[in-house]
Amino acid sequence: MTFSKNGQDAVFSEEITKPADFKFNKSVVSVFDDMVNRSVPFYGEIQRMIAELAADFVQKGTDVYDLGCSTGTTLIGLDSLVSGDIRFIGLDEAPEMLEKCKRKLTEAGIRRPYELRVADLQQNPEISNASVVVMCLTLQFIRPIYREKLLKRIFDGLVPGGVFILVEKVLAEDSFYNRGFIKYYYDYKRRNHYSELEISQKREALENVLVPYKLSENSLLLRETGFVNHETFFKWYNFSGIIAQKLQ
Repeated sequence: MTFSKNGQDAVFSEEITKPADFKFNKSVVSVFDDMVNRSVPFYGEIQRMIAELAADFVQKGTDVYDLGCSTGTTLIGLDSLVSGDIRFIGLDEAPEMLEKCKRKLTEAGIRRPYELRVADLQQNPEISNASVVVMCLTLQFIRPIYREKLLKRIFDGLVPGGVFILVEKVLAEDSFYNRGFIKYYYDYKRRNHYSELEISQKREALENVLVPYKLSENSLLLRETGFVNHETFFKWYNFSGIIAQKLQ
């Protein structure tokens, strides 16, 4: 794998002779912001929507969690809309991500209390006194066997009236439409100047790591873990956003 010194994603630009599963290692971290902006449709708008939704549900004296906070983009977007006495807690399993996240939070001038924790989200992370929990393109990387347990952990860690904001890559309900949506998605990546080699090699690297559910399957999972009140707030082909509330 290679990466550009100017922060542009070139991780899969050269032929890889020994394919390996995708990992959020140093080479990915260094270009992550460019990678996600070029790979996720309407990423900037999704981040704006997350921030304004969170701002409407945050409660005084509680915490805001970002599970899989990566380089801190979501937390920075939330900062200007959420009262300065609200503590931010970012969890990520990659120490390199958290190092870059801390640098970005410092550069953004964030003065509120915050914590950044190295955590494996598959191993019962501590979540408590939360009025907002965000998972932006993170649950899809959690092995399916652990997802229900993690969502129950989130539900139990939310205060009454708190919300869980979930953004995911999803499968279409019908395989016929799913094939079309995937085609449109790869067309999107081509428009963002990814080569056929980059597209194919990243697809192979993600095959055993990113396991998407159907929107209906995510909805069922939310209901089964206590989130009976939830709604889709974003949908673009095979990407979706859901907000789910823990009722009073």
